[in-house]
Amino acid sequence: MRTIAFLGIGLMGRPMAGRLAQAGFPVRAWNRTFAKAEVLRGSGAEPVAELAQAVRGAQVVISMLEAGPVVGEVIAAALPALDPGTLWIDMSSTRHDEALAFHATLAAQACRFVDAPVSGGVGGAEAGTLAIMAGGDVADFDQVVKVFGAMGRPQRVGPVGSGQVAKLCNQLIVGATLNVVAEALLLAQAAGADPAAVREAIRGGFAGSRILDVHGQRMLDRNFLPGGQVKSQLKDLRNVLAAAGAAGLTLPLTELVTRQYETIEPVLPAADHAAALLALEQMNPGFRLGDAADQLP
Repeated sequence: MRTIAFLGIGLMGRPMAGRLAQAGFPVRAWNRTFAKAEVLRGSGAEPVAELAQAVRGAQVVISMLEAGPVVGEVIAAALPALDPGTLWIDMSSTRHDEALAFHATLAAQACRFVDAPVSGGVGGAEAGTLAIMAGGDVADFDQVVKVFGAMGRPQRVGPVGSGQVAKLCNQLIVGATLNVVAEALLLAQAAGADPAAVREAIRGGFAGSRILDVHGQRMLDRNFLPGGQVKSQLKDLRNVLAAAGAAGLTLPLTELVTRQYETIEPVLPAADHAAALLALEQMNPGFRLGDAADQLP
């Protein structure tokens, strides 16, 4: 492995690139705002100000960017500096059709592509325990499985584009479960039970889940500082609905959850997606879970 160019040093990209550098991979870190890349110098990564400088000669390029249009812009800008055979791994959350378009663009320049979105939030990125859902050729996946292993648990789920399909399935379940947990805890309190005790009582049964463990506690603490963000969850849910429409499916629960997040996105776009509780409380004036002050970004 000569060099990994890591593009996008944001909330998730910073710990992911840091773990790669700490694992001994040679990493060049690039971000449109150079100061964000500069903070990784202490982890062993090399901050680079120019995109072309970051990707030139890199065997692997990893992008972790805000959304598909930004990924497309960065790929287009980087193309002239890419060596033939470069493997571009996009770990952003994009639409399935966008992933296929990125693959076609790179293939036309004799480069390879894997879409590998992740789940696990900032905590998972910091701990190196992300769920990594990869779509691409078997040989390409096998080449970088150790790279993925420094950031989490990789699983190839099919050909190019399949990673984004798997991420959409993940986000559908996460978004719906966040809203159901909010409803359960608010119902517990409104009906006279201790919501913290109810959460503890049901954790070992069929209702137990990672969402109940982590975000149920966040809701009880009223801690809405990001991890995941409302705007990111909403983007993913809209992508789920777009994929469903393309496949000829109707997903009524996803449509409902999307509308719930849309009610708070204008004022709380950067709040943790556990803010599904706030959307629910907004629908039920006079009802509020607990008495702690809201922790908001």
